Amino acid sequence: MLLVYTHKITPRVTYTFKHICKRILGVEVLFTSKVEDFIAHDSLKMSYTKQPLSNELFIRSNELLFETGLSDIDINVLQWENTKGFFATGERSDLPFDIFAASFYLLSRYEEYLPHVKDDYGRFLASESLAFENRFLHQPVVDIWAYKLKDVLKLRFPDYEFPTRNYKVQPVIDVPMAYYFKYKGFLRTIGGTLNDLRRLRIKQLYYRYSVLFGLKRDPYDTFKWIIRKQKQHPFKFMVLFLIGDYSTYDKNINTNKKEFVSLIKSVADYCDVGLKASYFSLNDISILKKEKNKMESTIHTDLKAVRHSFSKLNLPTSYRNLVELEIHQDFTMGYINTLGFRAGTCTPFQFYDLDYEVQTPLQINPYHCLDFALLKYNSQLDKTEHLQKIINEVKAVNGTFTPVFHNYTFSDLERWKGFRSLFNLILESAE
Repeated sequence: MLLVYTHKITPRVTYTFKHICKRILGVEVLFTSKVEDFIAHDSLKMSYTKQPLSNELFIRSNELLFETGLSDIDINVLQWENTKGFFATGERSDLPFDIFAASFYLLSRYEEYLPHVKDDYGRFLASESLAFENRFLHQPVVDIWAYKLKDVLKLRFPDYEFPTRNYKVQPVIDVPMAYYFKYKGFLRTIGGTLNDLRRLRIKQLYYRYSVLFGLKRDPYDTFKWIIRKQKQHPFKFMVLFLIGDYSTYDKNINTNKKEFVSLIKSVADYCDVGLKASYFSLNDISILKKEKNKMESTIHTDLKAVRHSFSKLNLPTSYRNLVELEIHQDFTMGYINTLGFRAGTCTPFQFYDLDYEVQTPLQINPYHCLDFALLKYNSQLDKTEHLQKIINEVKAVNGTFTPVFHNYTFSDLERWKGFRSLFNLILESAE
């Protein structure tokens, strides 16, 4: 157990230390503001304050973890061996940067509460982030910093046996549209037919009716392949189904159809199943509650996981709605068109509500690769190379690699050619 002496024990302090020490390093952590308790402790210990007490392991604290609310923060990012760091500490500190304040800044998504440019869907852009601007988005810096702390602790406490953690893969399959042609209903099918004719898409028209007459498999119906892959691996895939109403942004089939309900149940026999929330639901708790109840009635168990369409987060409202509805897992934290670590970590973490200064029960599972982000690389070799680099970054810190693919990613459509092999590469990395 690690005992931390600090002049003030705040929610921010306990939240950040527990992520770094317990979730990443596997070390229990306790806090004290009493010097005598700190001196009496005969195992791992360090002080986190402005001045060292004596010659103990000391990291000089930045003010961020002792403040409340938001403020303008002057951040100067500097090179630190093989990575970057910010919130410099000075010579007397055993680490050159306050990794706890810096980690809190990234984990809490502090920068997303501040004024920033959004895209057309209201999303926070990768280009607006501190990590992108200072070229460390490709690294799980919070985990890297944690291992640097571990190295310092090992030097001071050479007899202490640190637990080890293993690299994991947590695949997420996003299902916004289960079928491309099937089960769309008469009007949508006629509309699609007329659209094909108007645009002279004769090949697609032929494909459409080959599927409708049962001569070919629907291109988005890749679920047998997904289940076959699941059977080959001990770790569970998370498959998230959209069951919201049809809208401008959500175009799934009628979710009341028995074929769709049967599909969800068949997938749930092998994989973990959750909800892909509709475009409007995360900022409207009544819609989200309706979708949650509908999914629970389908899978006959409490809904634990959710991911939102377009990653359209309105922090903190969206996450608070999940907390209120007792949804405990979120898979939204990542970028649509950029590989990397939006929250600076490859370790699941709790949502910290900056408005209320409290850690919530909602666990954020950050994803590091969305299939769309790989499309910008032209060749299969480039896609494989960039994917392997991000996998290697996670492996280096024995973290959890979370990719997000879609059911149609595994189709035979030209756009997604080669993506099955990319997914296989990810699965094989855990072997």
